[in-house]
Amino acid sequence: MKLLIATHNQGKKREYAELLCGLGLELTTLSEMGIRTDVDENGATYAENALLKARAYAAMSGLLTLADDSGLDVDALGGAPGVHTARYAGEGADDCQRYTLLLHNLEGVPDAERTARFRCVIALAWPDGRTEVVQGTCEGRITHAPRGANGFGYDPVFYLPEFDRTMAELPAEVKNRISHRARAAQSARPLLAQTEQG
Repeated sequence: MKLLIATHNQGKKREYAELLCGLGLELTTLSEMGIRTDVDENGATYAENALLKARAYAAMSGLLTLADDSGLDVDALGGAPGVHTARYAGEGADDCQRYTLLLHNLEGVPDAERTARFRCVIALAWPDGRTEVVQGTCEGRITHAPRGANGFGYDPVFYLPEFDRTMAELPAEVKNRISHRARAAQSARPLLAQTEQG
């Protein structure tokens, strides 16, 4: 069965291919389906944004669609960047510009107060209109400087005390076991497995 991953990001498709392996799903992306339409993510929460995308792209493609919205909630910044994580440094900014701004905004904040979590909400939308929402979180702290070359986004500044490493210093197989996206995907697996059997 085909599953549309509502992204143009091949890195994200690869990550989901690993997270959902063994379910017999054929993953495809918006680019591979020739879908160029952007859905306006104007929801106030991760769940609202994920559902907006999942419903819209399921309607456009006629395929079961998985859309996620994820972000970084930093306690010392009142939960920011939150749902604005991808646009934190403005439209067109790259990963480095985003986490550099985050580090700047946390200057002078002591380690103990740099707690944060990655949060991922996955929405599944079936072409018949049915939807399901699951989520996963990963707790950590924001470093004072980037470390590591793996991963993407804010991974180089997200420190995991239990590993004494940033997310970007972890091997992919470890990240894919403990990340917010991995935990959300773990919750999505039984829903997708039921569909596969149905």
